[in-house]
Amino acid sequence: MSRLNDTLLLANVSRRGVLKGLAGGSALLLAARWDLGLANEQAQFGAGAMPGGWVDNPNVFIHIDSDGLVTIVNNRAEMGQGIRTSLVMVAADELGADWDRVRAEQADADQDKYGNQNTDGSRSMRHWYDPMRRAAAAARLMLEQAAADQWDVPVHEVRADVHKVVHTATGRELGFGELAKAARELDVPGRNDLVLKSDSELRFIGKESGLINGELKSAYPKAIDGEDIVTGKAVFGADVDLEDTLYAVVARPPVYGAKVKSVDDSDALNVTGVTRVVRIEGTGQPAAFSPLGGVAVVASNTWAAMEGRRALKIEWDMAPAGDNADYTSDAYREALEKAAQSPGKVIRQTGDVEAALQDAEKRVSATYYMPHMAQAPMEPPVAVVVIKGGKAEAWAPVQNPKATREGIAGLLELDLEDVTVHQTLLGGGFGRKSKPDFVIEAAHVAREFEGQPIKLQWSREDDIQHAYFHAVSVDHLEAGLDADGKATSWRHRTLSPSIASLFAPDPKHKGEFELGMGFNTMPFSIPAIRLENPPAPAHVRIGWFRSVYNLPHAWAIQSFAHEMAVAAGKDHRDYVIDLLGPDREVHNLTVGDGWNYGEDPELYPIDVARMRRVIERATQEAGWGRETGKGRGLGLAFHHSFVSYTAIVFDVEVDDEGELTIHRADIAFDCGPQANPERIRSQMEGACVMGIGIALKSQVTFEDGVAQQSNFDTYLMPRMPDAPKVVRVHLIDNPNDAMGGVGEPGLPPVAPALCNAIFAATGKRIRRLPVGDQLAS
Repeated sequence: MSRLNDTLLLANVSRRGVLKGLAGGSALLLAARWDLGLANEQAQFGAGAMPGGWVDNPNVFIHIDSDGLVTIVNNRAEMGQGIRTSLVMVAADELGADWDRVRAEQADADQDKYGNQNTDGSRSMRHWYDPMRRAAAAARLMLEQAAADQWDVPVHEVRADVHKVVHTATGRELGFGELAKAARELDVPGRNDLVLKSDSELRFIGKESGLINGELKSAYPKAIDGEDIVTGKAVFGADVDLEDTLYAVVARPPVYGAKVKSVDDSDALNVTGVTRVVRIEGTGQPAAFSPLGGVAVVASNTWAAMEGRRALKIEWDMAPAGDNADYTSDAYREALEKAAQSPGKVIRQTGDVEAALQDAEKRVSATYYMPHMAQAPMEPPVAVVVIKGGKAEAWAPVQNPKATREGIAGLLELDLEDVTVHQTLLGGGFGRKSKPDFVIEAAHVAREFEGQPIKLQWSREDDIQHAYFHAVSVDHLEAGLDADGKATSWRHRTLSPSIASLFAPDPKHKGEFELGMGFNTMPFSIPAIRLENPPAPAHVRIGWFRSVYNLPHAWAIQSFAHEMAVAAGKDHRDYVIDLLGPDREVHNLTVGDGWNYGEDPELYPIDVARMRRVIERATQEAGWGRETGKGRGLGLAFHHSFVSYTAIVFDVEVDDEGELTIHRADIAFDCGPQANPERIRSQMEGACVMGIGIALKSQVTFEDGVAQQSNFDTYLMPRMPDAPKVVRVHLIDNPNDAMGGVGEPGLPPVAPALCNAIFAATGKRIRRLPVGDQLAS
């Protein structure tokens, strides 16, 4: 790993501190020089290897007014995960700011200034924890130096307290506001001059609050957006309304790749309020982040635009869609299941699987299916764009501000500096809003209305039928067991269309980053392993969905491990712990994964001991092994994803009519150091409920290329009765390892744990999602 000499001094010298120093050293950015090019050139992993890298300049992120108000800039998208609170809290704690005198400011799209702003991959905190602490530590030192200069004393005689600097010898004090002007005039200190606070000095970071599993914890800073959200003051994308705004909706091709052949807009133009009808040219396939094309109706209000769209008479040209126009879910599933019976591209191989299967005392096999799903954020896509005087300005709930800015600039042939993108709060994202096609659609329309804002709104039907769909998947597994039920062989064939089909000709095979999501990184210690990836063509836009390909991989692997335990006549928990084998670190390169979530394999191996600990904690808390009675059972699943570890146990009951009740969920989670435990718990609870929806209800099916679901009456979401009566989250304190992801790792084990619990309660094996009515007698 590359290191520079200008290293960061740490007050708490521990393995955690060394790891943080190493993580920073892989992409050091000298605070006195801000040499981003040098930093990224030396970075191979983590934040520094991301486009735009990271920035820890206090003058970029921290502003202090003369009245003492501290403004901390957040450069990540806030979509309910609480990152605006968490990152601001990290900086405020290191700075020493009074939380009641801190406000957050959302950064506009400017990767050169703010570093990487793409909010995905569960990396906001793990990539920005250290830079935000360093920025705050530098600002604190500048305040201390300003006070020392004013008092004419050495800087080591002063220290920052809560929102003030104190001269320890005399007790003199100066507030942050009194020192702000002088501090701003100082040079930014080099990173070798910074000393981060010790854990004992921190007031917010790592602290628990509220009622945790029935126990009242200490008080904690209020969420920055919490009160505004519950009182309706928060500004989401749909809340942006500028003077003289016109409103637009788009009729899009029903089949991916189709184009407009002709349009009769006479009836639409007769709808009261409709101003104009605008054709939008699509880019065809692959679509990337570009619009699908279609016909936009522009009106004085959204309802009029929707009524105008209903009145359009459009003839669609299906020829450019090719065989997408024949895409039907049942037939596609059958084709994948047939392909899964034949060998595919070998991804990982150890030992002789064929011989081991032939010699096995018992063989187990199963095929699992997961359908397409839509992200369906509560706030459908929406954007406001105004173009005036050779410049464009946009307001939108986007996860990827850089791609949004570049997309608008490319469409309008503008220089990047002539495009401004304001990032609003997101009413949910789940990966959908990392694709800014809807903002570029708005820019298409806005260029026809010089100087007038255009607000382009997607309906729920638009959102579900024209999503970037989560990949459908078929996974076929076979295992051989010896006379004692011990696994001797494991063969897994996974088939899903690839997200790469969005950006280039369809590769028909999963890419390295997709296979690295729990497939080739499967940590079981089995003598003979063969992992294969047969082809699966894409017929719709495939995109990121929370946890991405970890979902089908965990669904298949964790369900199948339970089937193996049942076939062996063994307790499920004991069996999977035996499958994991001895405690060891599995490095990604040794199993053919060159991705590792973009993180350094030396800092982020798959640690079998950590995996075992979350299994043991979840099962212990759930009372694993207790008698549950007729129609009730416990189910376990676990998974490593986004360099964190999750295990979950469900306690479920199924009555004679097939009605499911989830009594309790126990979730054990290890993400290494915990910056904001309250938000970690919230993410686990949210993942649990979302995963229940994935398991029980949600799917998008296609008939002749057309999505058959359109709103929440057909694309089903979990409701209150579907949620567990009790959710208990058990965070494993592990400060000595590198920080992992939080937003996505809670989701993958939910569906298999739930279906394993259903089997324990009923003896019915679920291999096809969603469960739907499969429990009915």
